[in-house]
Amino acid sequence: MRQELERHLDLLSAVERGETVSQATLSQRVGIAVGLVNALLKRAVRKGFVKVSEAPARRYAYYLTPTGLAEKSRLVGAYLHHSLEFFREARAEYLGLLLRAANAGRRRVVLVGGGELAEIALLAAASAGAKAVAVVAADVTRERHLGLPVYASIDKIKDFDLALLTTYERAQQSYDLLVGRLGRDRVAVPSFLRVVEQPSTQKTPQ
Repeated sequence: MRQELERHLDLLSAVERGETVSQATLSQRVGIAVGLVNALLKRAVRKGFVKVSEAPARRYAYYLTPTGLAEKSRLVGAYLHHSLEFFREARAEYLGLLLRAANAGRRRVVLVGGGELAEIALLAAASAGAKAVAVVAADVTRERHLGLPVYASIDKIKDFDLALLTTYERAQQSYDLLVGRLGRDRVAVPSFLRVVEQPSTQKTPQ
């Protein structure tokens, strides 16, 4: 829901400029496939949010109608509402994961992913009595992020107890790699990432 709202809002914001552009240009600006831009634009035109006029060289000028401007304002409010709701839910889930880890003596945490989820997890760590010691993020080029040292691979980090998944990108692949390196008991993942968790390899007492 939140992602869909964001796509529609980004598209209407790009259209609001009223420039003569191709769908390929809009695709680059919004960061989605041309086919999806086409589908969203057709929907927006049908609903009366957008007007389109043809220009030379198979290019088009897209304009927001008054109805479209009102829809954009509504989407901003809805997006902020869903973002705040998601923030609260994500923080609560990370807090629960970190509290359980802390109760098991796992307090030194590595955040695997450097985006907004890492920021949310960092706030939860402070409330859980856990200590975030590093961020693993291959796409972060600076040496420190969120006040923590950044590593391209978790293999380069020695002193930590738990790897906490904090990225949407290739979440299942990242989780599987972490479990393969560390074992299930040293990896934590929130349910909203929809990862299929591997069973724990920890043996039960006989």
